[in-house]
Amino acid sequence: MDAALDRFLNPERDTSGDAALIRRLDRMSRQMERADRDLGVLAETIALFIRYYLTITPPLPSGDQDAARALGRERFEMFVAQVGKRVAAGGRLVADVMDRVSTSKPDLFMHNLEEGAPPRGAQAGDTKSRAPSATGEPPEHSPAGREEVGNV
Repeated sequence: MDAALDRFLNPERDTSGDAALIRRLDRMSRQMERADRDLGVLAETIALFIRYYLTITPPLPSGDQDAARALGRERFEMFVAQVGKRVAAGGRLVADVMDRVSTSKPDLFMHNLEEGAPPRGAQAGDTKSRAPSATGEPPEHSPAGREEVGNV
């Protein structure tokens, strides 16, 4: 107890522990920054996928809806199983994708795409690489009303 009080009240006496603590805090800060980046990428990916899906998915005829729901439930179960396997195996798809992108296209994330700046190498009028849904325009066939309670 005396040594702990002496160290607390007289910090000049032993600073070796402080350096280790600072290194550890720096490492934790970098880990939090990576997690924040990964979460941002994940949120954007999901939002863009949902927008794209809702834009291109045409309404189904009434007779096909039951079969589509059954197929949707089956696909969802397969999806959940795959996520479970990756999590159990320690897989990190977001980190894998980010590593690939940063290696192959290191300056891809250096532009603010929301403000209309095209990625490097793309022309301002080039729309071949982007789906029309990425522009924020309303979908041709509105998905409103297609979803019912019990739909997957």
